[in-house]
Amino acid sequence: MQQPPQARGRGKGQWGAGPPAHGGNSGNPNLANVNMAQHRSPPYAPPPQSVSSVNYAQVSYAGLQSRTAQQPQTLSQTIPQPTSSASVSVDDDNWKENLNLPARDERYRTEDVTATKGNEFEDYFLKRELLMGIYEKGFERPSPIQEESIPIALTGRDILARAKNGTGKTAAFVIPVLERIDTTKGQIQACLLVPTRELALQTAQVCKELGVHLGIQVMVTTGGTSLTDDIMRLHQTVHICVATPGRVLDLANKRVCKLDKCSILVMDEADKLLSPEFQPIIEELIGFLPKNRQILLYSATFPVTVKDFKDRFLRKPYVINLMDELTLKGVTQYYAFVEEKQKVHCLNTLFSKLQINQSIIFCNSVNRVELLAKKITELGYSCFYIHAKMLQSHRNRVFHDFRNGACRNLVSSDLFTRGIDIQSVNVVINFDFPKYSETYLHRVGRSGRFGHLGLAVNLITYEDRFNLYRIEQELGTEIKPIPPQIDRSVYCR
Repeated sequence: MQQPPQARGRGKGQWGAGPPAHGGNSGNPNLANVNMAQHRSPPYAPPPQSVSSVNYAQVSYAGLQSRTAQQPQTLSQTIPQPTSSASVSVDDDNWKENLNLPARDERYRTEDVTATKGNEFEDYFLKRELLMGIYEKGFERPSPIQEESIPIALTGRDILARAKNGTGKTAAFVIPVLERIDTTKGQIQACLLVPTRELALQTAQVCKELGVHLGIQVMVTTGGTSLTDDIMRLHQTVHICVATPGRVLDLANKRVCKLDKCSILVMDEADKLLSPEFQPIIEELIGFLPKNRQILLYSATFPVTVKDFKDRFLRKPYVINLMDELTLKGVTQYYAFVEEKQKVHCLNTLFSKLQINQSIIFCNSVNRVELLAKKITELGYSCFYIHAKMLQSHRNRVFHDFRNGACRNLVSSDLFTRGIDIQSVNVVINFDFPKYSETYLHRVGRSGRFGHLGLAVNLITYEDRFNLYRIEQELGTEIKPIPPQIDRSVYCR
C-alpha cells in the first residue's frame, strides 16, 4: 500500500449505501442512529435468541440462564473429558493401526505449517501413550514451531519462541510438558500461564486430549470462579496447573497451591503476560518456583518488556524466531471504506455474499458489542456475543457453544483476540478497526488457523484511514480494497 485510502477512491459499489440485501430489517440498520442508553441490553445478559432460516443448532439463552442458576459450574466441569481408545494396548506392536483416528482434514494448508524439515513425532522418542494421544487428536506430523521447540524443551533448556498465530504453538509446549511429567509423584510439576480465562479452558482441554492415555491430572484455575472449589481440587492430585496469573498467585500465597516442585513454567501469549498489568504478578510467582526451573515463553509478538524479562529470569535461552512475516499466509485481507452509518448494511451484505463457516466480528467497546449483536439478530442471523464484563458462567457457555458450532456468528471485544483456536472460523470482520497493529495481528489470526485459508474484512471510516496506513507499514502487509465479488477459493478451499 503506497498511499492512504482517501486517495484510492471511496468505491462504495456493492458495499456502500443502498437497500438492505435481506428483508429482515426494513428500517435504517445503522448503529449511529441508535440511542445507546435506550437500547443497550443489560450488562450481563446473553444475546437474545435469533430467528434464522439457517439449519444449524439454536441455543435458548433463557434456558441457559436457568441452567446456570440451578447448576453452578466449576471450570473443570465445563471442559469435556476426552475419551480414550480402551481397546488399544500400549504394548501392541500394531498399536498405531488400532487407534481411533479422526477423519483426515483434506483442506488446503499453507507453508506456515507445511514448510517442515520432515520430522515425525516418533523421532522425539516420546512415550507411546503420548504418541497415541497425539495421533488420536488428528496430528500427523509436527509443524515448524513444534519441530523447533519440542526437542529443545525436552532437554530442560529455557526457550524464547516467536511464531505466528495459529501455527501450533500450544502443542509445541504441551507435548514436552506431558512427556516430562512423572505420574508417580502427586505434586504440581508444571504451571501453564495464559492471559485469559477462555484460553485457560482451551489449553487445559488440549492437555487432557493429548495426555488422555497418560493418567496425568490437569487442573484449570482462573479468576471469576469459586476459590473454594479450587482449594478443594488442590487437596487432590494435580500434575499440571493451567491458570491465569492472579488466581494462581492468590492460591500460592495462601499456601494451598504448592509450587516448590514445579520445575516447568510456560507462558503462552508472553507479550500480554509481561505487560504492566501482569508482570509484577509473574515475577512474584516465579519466587515460589525451585531454582532449577525451566521457563518457556511463546508469543507472536515480543516487545521490549520481554527482552528485559529474558535477561533477568531466563538462563541461556534457546531463541526460536519463525516470523519472516507477521501475518498468516493463508489470510486474505480487504478493507471497505464506508461511513459509520453504512456499517450495519455493509455487514448485512457481507453475510449474504460470503461463504461463512463461522465468523468473529470485533468491536472496540462493550457497548458496541452488545448493540451490534442486537442488530445482527434483528437482521435474521444467529449471533452470540462475548466480552469481559459478562458473568463468567455466561462467558463459559458462549465460548463452549460457539466452539461446538451452535451459532455461526460471534460478536466480540478484544477478549477473544488471543490464542483462541476454533478451526471452523474462516471469516473475521473488524466492524471497528483497531488502533494498534498488535491488536490487528491477533484479531485476524482467529481465522486461517493451522495453515488453513481465511478472510479478514475491515470496515474503514474516514477517521480510520491513517491507522490503516500505519498498521500496513508496521506489519509489512497489504490490505486491499474489497472487490465487488470475493473469490471463494481464497478462503474456502
